[in-house]
Amino acid sequence: MNWKLIFQLSLFGLAMAIGTVFFIPSNIEPFIWLPIFIGCAYLIAANSGGNAFLHGLMVGIVNSIWITAAHVLLFDTYMANHAKEAAMMAKMPQGFSARVMMACVGPIIGVISGVVFGLFALVASLIVRRGSKGPAPAA
Repeated sequence: MNWKLIFQLSLFGLAMAIGTVFFIPSNIEPFIWLPIFIGCAYLIAANSGGNAFLHGLMVGIVNSIWITAAHVLLFDTYMANHAKEAAMMAKMPQGFSARVMMACVGPIIGVISGVVFGLFALVASLIVRRGSKGPAPAA
Protein backbone atom coordinates (compact mmCIF):
# COMPACT_ATOMS: atom_id res chain seq x y z
CA MET A 1 0.00 0.00 0.00
CA ASN A 2 1.46 3.33 -1.07
CA TRP A 3 0.35 5.62 1.78
CA LYS A 4 2.39 8.54 0.49
CA LEU A 5 0.46 8.43 -2.81
CA ILE A 6 -2.87 8.09 -0.97
CA PHE A 7 -2.09 11.11 1.24
CA GLN A 8 -0.88 13.21 -1.69
CA LEU A 9 -3.98 12.44 -3.76
CA SER A 10 -6.20 13.13 -0.76
CA LEU A 11 -4.98 16.72 -0.83
CA PHE A 12 -7.45 17.21 -3.69
CA GLY A 13 -10.09 16.38 -1.08
CA LEU A 14 -8.63 19.00 1.26
CA ALA A 15 -8.73 21.59 -1.52
CA MET A 16 -12.33 20.65 -2.32
CA ALA A 17 -13.23 20.76 1.37
CA ILE A 18 -12.05 24.34 1.65
CA GLY A 19 -13.46 25.25 -1.75
CA THR A 20 -16.91 23.88 -1.00
CA VAL A 21 -17.05 25.73 2.31
CA PHE A 22 -16.20 29.10 0.82
CA PHE A 23 -16.97 29.34 -2.90
CA ILE A 24 -17.87 26.13 -4.77
CA PRO A 25 -21.66 25.69 -4.98
CA SER A 26 -23.18 22.21 -4.72
CA ASN A 27 -24.43 22.24 -8.30
CA ILE A 28 -20.89 22.82 -9.66
CA GLU A 29 -19.09 20.41 -7.33
CA PRO A 30 -19.64 17.20 -9.39
CA PHE A 31 -18.11 18.85 -12.45
CA ILE A 32 -14.98 19.59 -10.45
CA TRP A 33 -14.83 16.11 -8.93
CA LEU A 34 -14.96 14.32 -12.29
CA PRO A 35 -11.52 15.44 -13.53
CA ILE A 36 -10.13 14.84 -10.02
CA PHE A 37 -11.42 11.25 -10.12
CA ILE A 38 -9.97 10.70 -13.59
CA GLY A 39 -6.60 12.27 -12.73
CA CYS A 40 -6.31 10.38 -9.45
CA ALA A 41 -7.28 7.14 -11.18
CA TYR A 42 -4.48 7.58 -13.68
CA LEU A 43 -1.95 8.50 -10.97
CA ILE A 44 -2.97 5.47 -8.90
CA ALA A 45 -2.71 3.20 -11.95
CA ALA A 46 0.72 4.55 -12.84
CA ASN A 47 2.22 4.78 -9.34
CA SER A 48 0.52 2.45 -6.87
CA GLY A 49 2.39 -0.70 -7.78
CA GLY A 50 -0.80 -2.76 -7.68
CA ASN A 51 -4.05 -2.92 -5.74
CA ALA A 52 -5.50 0.00 -7.70
CA PHE A 53 -9.01 -0.50 -6.33
CA LEU A 54 -7.82 -0.52 -2.72
CA HIS A 55 -5.73 2.62 -3.28
CA GLY A 56 -8.75 4.39 -4.79
CA LEU A 57 -10.95 3.27 -1.90
CA MET A 58 -8.47 4.67 0.60
CA VAL A 59 -8.18 7.98 -1.27
CA GLY A 60 -11.97 8.34 -1.03
CA ILE A 61 -11.96 7.56 2.69
CA VAL A 62 -9.13 9.99 3.45
CA ASN A 63 -10.88 12.62 1.31
CA SER A 64 -13.97 12.18 3.47
CA ILE A 65 -11.93 12.87 6.59
CA TRP A 66 -10.72 16.19 5.14
CA ILE A 67 -14.15 17.16 3.83
CA THR A 68 -16.11 16.13 6.92
CA ALA A 69 -13.66 17.91 9.21
CA ALA A 70 -13.80 21.13 7.18
CA HIS A 71 -17.59 21.09 6.93
CA VAL A 72 -18.02 20.41 10.65
CA LEU A 73 -15.36 22.87 11.83
CA LEU A 74 -16.52 25.60 9.42
CA PHE A 75 -20.19 24.68 9.76
CA ASP A 76 -21.63 28.19 9.98
CA THR A 77 -19.75 29.38 6.90
CA TYR A 78 -20.68 26.22 4.98
CA MET A 79 -24.37 26.64 5.82
CA ALA A 80 -24.29 30.35 4.93
CA ASN A 81 -22.98 29.46 1.46
CA HIS A 82 -25.25 26.43 0.85
CA ALA A 83 -28.88 27.44 1.20
CA LYS A 84 -30.27 24.13 -0.08
CA GLU A 85 -28.31 22.13 2.50
CA ALA A 86 -29.24 24.61 5.24
CA ALA A 87 -32.93 24.19 4.36
CA MET A 88 -32.60 20.39 4.59
CA MET A 89 -30.89 20.68 7.97
CA ALA A 90 -33.62 23.03 9.21
CA LYS A 91 -36.21 20.31 8.51
CA MET A 92 -34.50 17.85 10.84
CA PRO A 93 -36.41 17.02 14.03
CA GLN A 94 -35.59 19.15 17.02
CA GLY A 95 -32.78 17.73 19.11
CA PHE A 96 -30.76 16.51 16.11
CA SER A 97 -27.44 18.24 15.67
CA ALA A 98 -26.63 19.09 12.05
CA ARG A 99 -22.92 18.90 12.85
CA VAL A 100 -23.29 15.40 14.31
CA MET A 101 -25.34 14.42 11.26
CA MET A 102 -22.52 15.65 8.98
CA ALA A 103 -19.94 13.79 11.07
CA CYS A 104 -21.95 10.56 10.75
CA VAL A 105 -22.85 10.84 7.07
CA GLY A 106 -19.40 12.04 5.91
CA PRO A 107 -17.62 8.69 6.37
CA ILE A 108 -20.47 6.84 4.61
CA ILE A 109 -20.15 9.16 1.64
CA GLY A 110 -16.38 8.65 1.85
CA VAL A 111 -16.72 4.90 1.47
CA ILE A 112 -19.15 5.29 -1.43
CA SER A 113 -16.89 7.79 -3.20
CA GLY A 114 -13.94 5.54 -2.38
CA VAL A 115 -15.63 2.66 -4.20
CA VAL A 116 -16.12 4.96 -7.20
CA PHE A 117 -12.48 6.12 -6.96
CA GLY A 118 -11.45 2.47 -6.74
CA LEU A 119 -13.44 1.50 -9.82
CA PHE A 120 -11.97 4.43 -11.78
CA ALA A 121 -8.48 3.38 -10.64
CA LEU A 122 -9.10 -0.25 -11.54
CA VAL A 123 -10.21 0.67 -15.05
CA ALA A 124 -7.27 3.06 -15.40
CA SER A 125 -4.86 0.34 -14.27
CA LEU A 126 -6.20 -1.98 -16.97
CA ILE A 127 -5.73 0.75 -19.59
CA VAL A 128 -2.24 1.69 -18.34
CA ARG A 129 -1.19 -1.96 -18.19
CA ARG A 130 -2.46 -2.59 -21.72
CA GLY A 131 -0.69 0.53 -23.01
CA SER A 132 2.62 -0.38 -21.33
CA LYS A 133 2.84 -3.67 -23.25
CA GLY A 134 3.46 -1.70 -26.41
CA PRO A 135 2.55 -2.74 -29.93
CA ALA A 136 2.69 -6.37 -30.92
CA PRO A 137 5.87 -7.35 -32.78
CA ALA A 138 5.58 -7.62 -36.57
CA ALA A 139 5.47 -11.16 -37.89
